[in-house]
Amino acid sequence: MEFPERVYTKREVESARKAIESGYKHRLRIKGSLEFKENVRKALKLVKTAKKYDFLRTYIKQIVEIDGLSQLREANAAIWANKYAVEDPVDAAGFFVQKAYQMKEYIEGKLYYGGEAEERAIQMRIEFLETLKNRTRDAEVKRKCEELIKEWNESSIFI
Repeated sequence: MEFPERVYTKREVESARKAIESGYKHRLRIKGSLEFKENVRKALKLVKTAKKYDFLRTYIKQIVEIDGLSQLREANAAIWANKYAVEDPVDAAGFFVQKAYQMKEYIEGKLYYGGEAEERAIQMRIEFLETLKNRTRDAEVKRKCEELIKEWNESSIFI
């Protein structure tokens, strides 16, 4: 079963859901400058270390460099990210997993934005960072994970 070009209408969302249920995975594409692509690849390597790459490519088709605000583009199953969002590979990896989780909720027909949805997405990001911290052998990545977990726990009004 093929994944639809867009995921916007009720029919397209249902088609995407069926494709995912049958095991569909995207061939993740990166679009942007050479530096952007290199930074995204570093983040994706960490996503793989945490064993979340298949999850990411189940819900996300592409990661695209933009000049504006970084965000999930549901209709395109894409993450739009600016160059600053991918400078730190650990933080970028957490951002990608968080957005994939929000895309999952979108396809499942759940409310994927605002209050409780943000709480769930932040919790998924923290869980990803915990997993990465436990799986990596790189002391600097461990340190960065601990730093980000602390920041997310302190800044979140939900947790």
